[in-house]
Amino acid sequence: MRTVGKVDSLWRYPVKSMRGEQLQEAFAGFPGIYGDRFYAFRSSAAPKGFPWFTAREQPAMLSYRPQYRHPDRTIMPHNLAEAEGIGSGLTPVYGDVEDFIVDVESPTGERLPIDDPRLIAVLREGIHEKHELTLLRSDRAMTDCRPISIISLQTVRQLSEEVGITVDKRQFRANIYLDIESGNGFEEDKFVSRTLRVGMRTEIAVLKRDSRCKISTLDSETTRPNPELMKKLAQDHEGQAGIYGAVLVEGLIRAGDEIVLLD
Repeated sequence: MRTVGKVDSLWRYPVKSMRGEQLQEAFAGFPGIYGDRFYAFRSSAAPKGFPWFTAREQPAMLSYRPQYRHPDRTIMPHNLAEAEGIGSGLTPVYGDVEDFIVDVESPTGERLPIDDPRLIAVLREGIHEKHELTLLRSDRAMTDCRPISIISLQTVRQLSEEVGITVDKRQFRANIYLDIESGNGFEEDKFVSRTLRVGMRTEIAVLKRDSRCKISTLDSETTRPNPELMKKLAQDHEGQAGIYGAVLVEGLIRAGDEIVLLD
C-alpha cells in the first residue's frame, strides 16, 4: 500500500456531452459520481449500441452550461450519514427526480429547462435532419464505458509537450483529475487491474485504459478540433489516455484527498 498522488479536482457533467462543473466534494457511488450524466440525448440516427447524441455530431454542445436547480441536494444522498452510521456498508437512497431538475444556459445566454422542446430545437441547428432527439434521464451515470474516469495532470502535460500546444485538461472530461506523486505522464496506466483508495473510504477498481475519440480533441472554449492530438494519441499511446474505474466501496471524495494504491 502506497500513496500515489492526490485529487487535483473533481468534476461531473449533469448532461452528457455538455459542459462540466467542478466540485469541492462528490459522492462516488456504484453507478458513478452522484449527479453525473443523469441526462442525455438519444438520436434516432445513432447506432443502437451507442444511441447518444453528443459533441461528435454537434461540437457546440460543449458550450452549453447545465446547472442543477437545487445544487445543495445533488452532492450526496440525503441519508448518507445515517446509512454510514449503521456501520455495515449500507447503500444510501438516491434523491427524487425533483432534486435533479436541470436548467441549461445556451452559448447565447438563454436559459432553458432541460425538458423544454426549444432546447432540442437549438441543439439540432446546423446538423442533418435525420437526428431526431429524445431526452433521457437515469440515476445511473450514462457514461460511454465505465462509471468513473480518471486522468493525471502529468498525462495532460505530456500530451501538450508532444503536440506543441497547450491542451486543456477539461477536454478529457474526467471525473477525477489526479496529481501524480511521481510526476510521470501516463503513470496511471500502471494502476489497471489494481485498486485505489481515494480519501478515507472510497475504493475504486481500475478496470482499463480510456480509449479516446474526437471529443478529446475539441477545445473546451472554442470547440475547434485539434487533429494533431488524436494523431499523437493514435501513434504513440494506442489511442488511449487516462483510466476507467468502478466503485467498490462508496463514499465522499474531496479535492485534495490522498490517493493510495491498495494492491
